[in-house]
Amino acid sequence: MKTVLPGANLGVLGSGQLGRMFALAARRMGYRVHTFSPHAGTPAGQISDKEYQRSYEDLDAVREFARGVEVLTFEFENIPVATVEAASQFAPVHPSGAVLHTTQHRLREKTFLAAHGFPHAPFRRVASAEDLRASLDALGYPAVLKTAGFGYDGKGQLKISSQETIGQALAALGQREWVLEAFVDFEREVSVVAARGRSGEFADYGLIENEHRRHILDLSVAPAPNVPASLAHEAVEIARRVLETLDVVGVMCVEFFVTREGKLLINELAPRPHNSGHLTFDACVTSQFEQQLRAVCGLPLGSTALLSPAAAMANLLGDLWRAGEPDWRAACAFPDVKLHLYGKMEARAGRKMGHLTALAGSAEEAARTVLAARDALTPDSASIRV
Repeated sequence: MKTVLPGANLGVLGSGQLGRMFALAARRMGYRVHTFSPHAGTPAGQISDKEYQRSYEDLDAVREFARGVEVLTFEFENIPVATVEAASQFAPVHPSGAVLHTTQHRLREKTFLAAHGFPHAPFRRVASAEDLRASLDALGYPAVLKTAGFGYDGKGQLKISSQETIGQALAALGQREWVLEAFVDFEREVSVVAARGRSGEFADYGLIENEHRRHILDLSVAPAPNVPASLAHEAVEIARRVLETLDVVGVMCVEFFVTREGKLLINELAPRPHNSGHLTFDACVTSQFEQQLRAVCGLPLGSTALLSPAAAMANLLGDLWRAGEPDWRAACAFPDVKLHLYGKMEARAGRKMGHLTALAGSAEEAARTVLAARDALTPDSASIRV
């Protein structure tokens, strides 16, 4: 397969903020970017060379789109596999449809992890009330019921704490397929964002420590400040094996729980750049978005080295707009903080509108700085931190 060089047209399925940052990296290197999604005026479409507004189910439109580019990638995993298969008739798609098929569905993903010996929480398939009761008997309480497909940021999840709370879960079952997971009383959440090229070369950004609020990522810090180096190394090696086993070409994030016993359990796989890797845009020689481009185009992977000893990223959710436009000047008064806004026209509670990145001499200092800059955006921000 030939190397796709600057000047070529690249296709992106999806048009959110991940596609936007990919397009920024691509255009800086001289590529043209075409986006495809059901929406117009999107974060990625605003800066793309062509924005196709079509349904993912319109396979004729997908094929037309693919004819106009030399390689395609996607920026979120809730894209029908049939869409990727239709596109791949005319241009290579990375990661492949097979990777997407596995990782966009929790049951297939966890079955893959179990089949290949990767560490994960015990789980059971649930398709009926009888399945749920039997699975709870096997896994015990508490447990977490999750939709098998199309869930993110805590959506489609329900914690079952005891037999007395099973009623809500039974009411939610319907005709959908679910996964019941044993509840993990974890100490912290971490992630490894990594890339794999066409010839199998591998590059990673080390271990990133994450804090979530209301099931949405709030803060990411790199290098992970509270994890032993040996565990960080183990996490990277697990991520390497996951990408190799799936034959990923592109960027993937492997999210982990660190248990109170100091063990790693894979929580989820994301076959694309990840929110926890947004800090790489400012903090690393090669961002996760440029790395995605390099991998899918067949270019050598770039250095992942940090440009400062540590970095942190804080999400900006729509909650910050509830009292009016945030005070951007106040955040920009922090000289080591970078502001990224995604071009979304409507701010809603819980909606990711942008992020801040801070560089510093230590992980603790980076976290303090980025949170202080976010607090400065609005006088009562501390009361609405999510």
